[in-house]
Parts: sequence; structure tokens; C-alpha cells
Amino acid sequence: MVRSKSEAVIARRHDENGSKRTPDDLLVEEPLAIHLDDTQISSTMRTPGHDFELAAGYCHSEGVLGDAKILGIRYCGTGAPVDSDFNVVSVETGGKAPEPTPRLGSTSSSCGICGSDAIAELTERLHVLPYYEPWKIDFLLGLPAIAQEKQRLFGSTGASHAAAAFTRSGEMLVLREDIGRHNAVDKVVGHLLLDGRLNGSLDMALFVSGRASYEMVQKAWAAGFSALVAVSGPSSLAVQTARRAGLTMLGFARNGTGTQYFPE
Repeated sequence: MVRSKSEAVIARRHDENGSKRTPDDLLVEEPLAIHLDDTQISSTMRTPGHDFELAAGYCHSEGVLGDAKILGIRYCGTGAPVDSDFNVVSVETGGKAPEPTPRLGSTSSSCGICGSDAIAELTERLHVLPYYEPWKIDFLLGLPAIAQEKQRLFGSTGASHAAAAFTRSGEMLVLREDIGRHNAVDKVVGHLLLDGRLNGSLDMALFVSGRASYEMVQKAWAAGFSALVAVSGPSSLAVQTARRAGLTMLGFARNGTGTQYFPE
């Protein structure tokens, strides 16, 4: 059975004309446990759909794969197809990935890591982005409008976050929606990784529909994007990390306007 991303309920709508009972579409939220070579490394609340991309993107963003290649992804204990009704996914490297540290805690839609120690650890794993052609700011400021037209789940529920990858020509390679901001980004990264297109991400910009938190910058940096465009504002730690990475970063990108944080 394929999981639905939204669920209809009966609610009462109040407006200037009074109130009435009406159907309302709600965004589905369910848990997903992610395993790496049979060891659970994360559990997250997500909107079902593109679970394999989510698992692959998470493993890449968190650096838990090392130099290992993904040999397969499956719903644990089954040969079930993608988007089936299972909530445990295993990413398999044939034991080539570094031994993962089990993680039993949950990752929420606002989960992130804060502090200078986190940046230091991230910098040890990642390098400053190599030189890339400067982005045209007007071009980046136009990306939210393009993405908004494709956010069908948000259009029906008003509750999902979105992330999308754009090329310099303005082509939107992939857009994913999820109840969690970090999940939407991981799904985009996982899609590009499994499609063999992540190597060209230096010429790609990442759009996110929410705020530019440290976690969004970390995932963009780990994936090799050279620009991050966010609809809402950034945190101070996010700006600090973007500057450390050499990542072009815009916040408050709405209606063709926005604030540029790096390069200054």
C-alpha cells in the first residue's frame, strides 16, 4: 500500500460569514527509522514519500558514509517498493562504511546542532568550497517564485516545507516537500546522489522554503552547493558557517527581494 502524503478530516471553518463544517487536508506525519548496514543511526518524523532519497541524503549530509558507496536501500526485512507502508529504511554499503554510532533519539522538524564545537567538527570533515562563478543575485532572488508554483502539497495543506535544486540556467532539477525542513533537503540531496548528479552541485543553488538555520547551511555545504536561498531569515551561526564554507547565502528571499549575507 502506498502511503498518502495528506489526509482529509472534517473541521469547522470560521470566517466573517459564521462557521461551517468542511473537509480539510492535513499533512501526514509519521516516524522513519534510518539504518546504516543494519545499525539504526537516526529516527525522524517525516511525511511519507521518497523515503530512500531521504535516507541516502541524510547519510551523505551527516558524513556517515565515509568513502563507501551505497549498494542498495530497502525497507527492512522486505522487498517492498519505494513509498510502501513501512517506516524502517536500511542503507547498505556491504559493511564498507565506518562503523556507525547508534542513535536512538528522535530528530524533530526543527532539529539542529548548535555551538562552535559543531562548526569545528564540520570544518574538519569538509573543505572550503573551491572557486565558483559568482551568482547573479537577481537570478537567485527569482528562485522562490519558481519553486512556489510547484509546491502542490503546501498548496493543499499549508503545512509542508520545500527544498529544491536549481542549475545556473534556472532549471529546477528536483523539488521535495516534507513536514520537516531538514527532511526536504535530505530528499533533494538523496535524489541527486542516487541519480549520480551530486558531483555537479557546485553549479547548483539550493532553495529552502523556511529559515536558513545552521543545519540548512551544513547540508548545503556537505552536498557541495555553492548557493543557499531561504525564504526566511538566518541564524547567526548559519551566517558564520556560510562564511566559513564560502557559500553564497541569501535570506528573506520573497517577491524578488532579499538580504545577502555572503559574499558581503
